[in-house]
Amino acid sequence: MRAGVRRADAVLQGGGVKVIGLVGALTVAEELGYSWVNIAGTSAGAMVAALLAAGYRARELAQILEELDFACFRDPGPLGQIPLAGPLLALLLNKGMYRGDYLEGWVRAQLVARGVRTFGDLLLPGETDPRFRFKLQVIAADISRGRLLVLPQDMAAYGVQPEELDVARAVRMSASLPFFYRPVAARWRDDGQEQLSYIVDGGLLSNFPVWLFDVDGAPPWPTFGFMLVDPDYQRPQTIRGPVSLAAALVSTMLEAHDARYLEEADRVRTIRIPTCGVRTTDFDISPAQRRKLFEAGRAAAREFFAGWNFPRYVEQYRLPPGRGGRRRRPALSAPVKAPGREAAAGR
Repeated sequence: MRAGVRRADAVLQGGGVKVIGLVGALTVAEELGYSWVNIAGTSAGAMVAALLAAGYRARELAQILEELDFACFRDPGPLGQIPLAGPLLALLLNKGMYRGDYLEGWVRAQLVARGVRTFGDLLLPGETDPRFRFKLQVIAADISRGRLLVLPQDMAAYGVQPEELDVARAVRMSASLPFFYRPVAARWRDDGQEQLSYIVDGGLLSNFPVWLFDVDGAPPWPTFGFMLVDPDYQRPQTIRGPVSLAAALVSTMLEAHDARYLEEADRVRTIRIPTCGVRTTDFDISPAQRRKLFEAGRAAAREFFAGWNFPRYVEQYRLPPGRGGRRRRPALSAPVKAPGREAAAGR
């Protein structure tokens, strides 16, 4: 029997195929009765976040990822299929070795199965604060303008209404691993002149935006961070050519900083999931490695929740000394419903 439903927000770190560990941790949280109000993610974490926002349960995602052939996410264009020199030519001429079309199409198919196409399908009924009106937010990076993007809100600067942004396209933007996938082009106007920006993986600027749903003073419910941690992230990587060089660069950009720097107030609300030696771009991950990652996520979540105490967290980290906090985030005035299914009990 499930425990009583508790509201919470979730922020999911990116990590390529390692998101299997995130899903393992999410299954434990849901078994304990947690139901997600707002969900955010970066890169592959954005993919999982989008499916959760569409109404999938973590156990469903575990089954989907168990059967998924991650190798299909390597989808080279004609240039990339040229033996030996293909990946390098694709990188030089197309700004990425792989197209990323399979990733976007796969995500779109899963979302459509739950009746979700645009962010307009993920509006939270009764939510009046513009920061929280979309159930899902994903992080991307505009490398042309040097900007962190929170989608869908920031697409307004590119002439796209946030409600009209295609969710799968936003995930594709967030998961555009530099050097691996072609960046997503976005046009905008400045003083009447059309400009072109290239949007890539949000992990380049913020792979773990656990701050995204924070409010002044005491929050009405917790935000949990789901973080992938490699204890051996500093071990040497073998560089044999452009593909392995790209993989090493991506791993360094997305993993090294967040593995070392996490403030205490964020650490205490973060589930740190061992990556079991799996790399972001290990698309040929074995069934045994998948199971190991999944169980590592479950073990990390069980350990975390055994010591979690929301009132204590609020008292220690969110209330100014000597006075109570201010609840700035309004409670939802209507039940939260995920498209295509009834909201979890208690929302």
